[in-house]
Amino acid sequence: MWIYGRNPVLEAVREGRAQRVLVAKGVEAWLIRELERLGAPLELVPRIALDTLLRTTHHQGVAAEVEEPPYATLEDALALAEARKEAPLLVALDGITDPRNYGAMIRSALALGAHGVVSEERRAAPLSPLALKASAGAALKLPLVKVKNLPRALKELKERGLWVYGLDVRGEKAPWELDFKRPLVLVVGSEGEGMRRLVRESCDELFRIPIRPEAESLNASVALGIALYQAGLLRGVG
Repeated sequence: MWIYGRNPVLEAVREGRAQRVLVAKGVEAWLIRELERLGAPLELVPRIALDTLLRTTHHQGVAAEVEEPPYATLEDALALAEARKEAPLLVALDGITDPRNYGAMIRSALALGAHGVVSEERRAAPLSPLALKASAGAALKLPLVKVKNLPRALKELKERGLWVYGLDVRGEKAPWELDFKRPLVLVVGSEGEGMRRLVRESCDELFRIPIRPEAESLNASVALGIALYQAGLLRGVG
């Protein structure tokens, strides 16, 4: 698969996953120098060749061909928490289909100490080049788990000692009223419909991000970032 954008491509080159790197003629000299320093298999091409290949003009003049990253398992995510000697912190996405939101949520999850991002095989954005670009390379560093049935996966995680907190505009509690230090799954629904009924009923607690009344709601990715910051703050991330 092809990925594009400076950060995702540079990350792929640093980790030795870039099989081929295309750079548009006329890009900033520092980018070419950095790619050469990292030993990238570099090819200079006309910018229009990238536009045509990627079907977008928002590639920042660079693209890389990489193997499609494999999806992880719940075990992989929990093993990462154990390796770090931390209480598990997972993010579960219900109906997030916008690849930009998906990528941004992965980026927040990595930055703020989560151990994995879980979503269903259906009703979810794919790990597309657009999602990879939005994640700024984070999608290649964090376990991304696809499950067949999200309520069933949440039940399994609860049986393994994790609590499930759902972000919901109708939630009665604020983040600071909950214990974010415990083994935890944070669930976020789609911006239009929120969490499905069975997912909502799987939650131990529902909470909301208090905002001013003239603002009806927050972008789902922003709301998740705030919730993860609360968790990270209490867990000493950074």
